Amino acid sequence: MRIAGLIQDSIVDGPGLRFVVFTQGCDIGCAGCHNPESTDINGGVEMAVEDIMAVMLSNPLTDGLTLSGGEPFLQAADCAKLAAAARDGGKNVWTYTGNNFENMLKRAQIEPAVSDLLELTDVLVDGQFILAQRTLSMKWRGSKNQRFIDVQKSLIANKVIEFDV
Repeated sequence: MRIAGLIQDSIVDGPGLRFVVFTQGCDIGCAGCHNPESTDINGGVEMAVEDIMAVMLSNPLTDGLTLSGGEPFLQAADCAKLAAAARDGGKNVWTYTGNNFENMLKRAQIEPAVSDLLELTDVLVDGQFILAQRTLSMKWRGSKNQRFIDVQKSLIANKVIEFDV
């Protein structure tokens, strides 16, 4: 898996203590991107998914896994493996994407790895970062247009159910 970095014990990427995987590569190109060094698909470093899992599961205080970027859905199969390990370890999974949930559902119909990652995600933070809507006052997102989607409830209801923060 190609990553831009890992963070243990983050408190800014979701609730509780988070293990954050910053995936490498993004094809969206948001102006003012918070992680511009993570956009180059050939940047970052290669790391075995199993090694990332071992680091994630080594800390018993970790509440959840956050998949950020870059764009995690460009490496959906590897991210789904990490999400499955997190869930098996009793951790929740938050995934950030510059895409929107509705488009991800369409992709999931033809891309099994996207479907797998969505099914293993508890909360999806969706939407491009929009510099004109940048905010520092809202928890766990960069711009006001970004939504917190309760993926499990949304998949059952077949409509968007926002997660209440």
